[in-house]
Amino acid sequence: MSQRLLFGLGRVVQAGRVQSMWLTNARVFDATGAAARDGRAILIEDGLIAAEDRAGAVPDDAEVIDLAGRTVLPGLIDAHAHVFATPPTPDDGAEPLWPGTAAHFVAADLRKALRMGFTTLRDVGSYGDDVVTVRQAVRYGAFRGPRLLTCGRIVSATAPGGRFFDGMYREADGPDEVRKAVREQVRRGADFIKVMSTGARSVELEDPHPAQLTGPEVAALVDEAHRLGFRVAAHAEGLAGTELAIRFGADTIEHGMYLNQRPDLLDRMAAAGQVLVPTLSCYYGVASGQWTAPLIRLARHNLAEASRTLLAARAAGVPIALGHDWQPFSDAAVELTRLVEHGMTTHEALLAATATGARALGLDDRLGTVQPGKLADLVVVDGDPLADPALLRERDRIWLVLQRGDPVAGAAFDSSAAIAANARTAADSRSVTHTSALSSAGKPRSGTTETPG
Repeated sequence: MSQRLLFGLGRVVQAGRVQSMWLTNARVFDATGAAARDGRAILIEDGLIAAEDRAGAVPDDAEVIDLAGRTVLPGLIDAHAHVFATPPTPDDGAEPLWPGTAAHFVAADLRKALRMGFTTLRDVGSYGDDVVTVRQAVRYGAFRGPRLLTCGRIVSATAPGGRFFDGMYREADGPDEVRKAVREQVRRGADFIKVMSTGARSVELEDPHPAQLTGPEVAALVDEAHRLGFRVAAHAEGLAGTELAIRFGADTIEHGMYLNQRPDLLDRMAAAGQVLVPTLSCYYGVASGQWTAPLIRLARHNLAEASRTLLAARAAGVPIALGHDWQPFSDAAVELTRLVEHGMTTHEALLAATATGARALGLDDRLGTVQPGKLADLVVVDGDPLADPALLRERDRIWLVLQRGDPVAGAAFDSSAAIAANARTAADSRSVTHTSALSSAGKPRSGTTETPG
C-alpha cells in the first residue's frame, strides 16, 4: 500500500466528510444484475453516488483515491440479525455489572460488523432495550456503526417462546390486542414489525409446525402495520403459519424452510415480490451447539429442507436476501458463503447481500446498488469476491468501507487513521512549541519563526 495513497486517505480521515471524492481504477460490482466491470470510477458528492463510469479525467476539487483494481461493492446488508451481546459473567463476589453495560458490548460488536463491510443491519429481535440505545447512539454520532433497523418487541401469541425469550416478545391474543401490540412497537420507535406466525425451532416446548396466530390475528397485524406505513417480517417455519403470512401480505418471510413442499406458495411470493430470508447459518449453529438432542435433530432436518427450499425459491423467481441469524452477528459474511454452498451463484449471493437486502428492508430507493442518486455506502475488497466469496470473511481483505461517502473502516482506513493521528500529534507538538516560545518576554526564542499574536 503506497504511502502517497495512505496520506491521501489520511487527509480525508482527518478532515471528516469531504464534499467530493473520486474513486478511480476500480472493479465495480454494481448489484444491478450486470457483470462486474473493470477500469471504472465512482464520483461521490455530498454523501451520494453522483456518477459511475469509465475512469477518466479527475473532477475539479475531488479527493482522488486510486483503488488499483480492487473490487467495489455496495455496502453489505444483513436482513436478519439479532443485535445483542452477552457480557462476561463476574465471578462470585466480584462487582455486579451495572445496568447498561451490555449496550457497550453491543456497540463493540457493531463496530466489528462495520469493519467487515456491513453498513446496514436489520435487528429482528433482541433482549431489552440495548439495541434501541445503541441505535440512537449511532444515529446521533456517538460512534460509527452500521445503519440499524429495529423491530422493538416481537409480536407473538401467548406461547412458551414468550417465557423463553422474556424481554424480546410482546404476547398478544385476538385481533384487537394484536393491533395494540403493533401500535406499541411504533410508539417505542420500531422501524418495522416482526411477528411470530409460527413457533420457534429453538424452543423445545414449542411445536413450530402449527400456526401460532390465527388468520384474523395475522390479517389484523399486517393491516395495522401497513396502515401505519411499516413493513412486516414474519417468522415462518411450519407451512400453516407460513401460508397465513404469505396470504395476508407479510413483506418478508424469515426462514420458510418447508416452502419447497408448497410450490404454489413460492409462486405466490414471486408474484407479490415477497422476500425470502433463508437463514442457513442458524441451522448450522443449532446442529453443532449446546442444544437439546431433539432440537439438534430438528436443526439437521431443517438444514436439508432449507437447502431444498433455497433451490426451489431460486427457480421460482422469489427474491432472496441474506440473513445470518447467528452470533457473532459481525460474522454475517459466512451466510453468503453458505448460500453459495447450497446452490446460489456467487453473483446471486452478492445480490442477496446488497440489492435484495435493501429491498427486504424497503430501502432499495436509497441503498443496495452502485448507481447515481444512491447513498454512497460502499465496500472496497482487496481481491475478487466474485471468484472467492470467502474473502469477505477476511478482515485484512476489507480494504475500505464508506458510509454516506465517509471512509469509516477497513484496512486502509486503519492505516490512514494512524497517519492522521500522527499528523494531529505533530501539529499539537508544534502548537506546544509555539506556546512555549512565546512564554518569555512576549517574543519568540531563537530558532523559531513565529511572531507574537
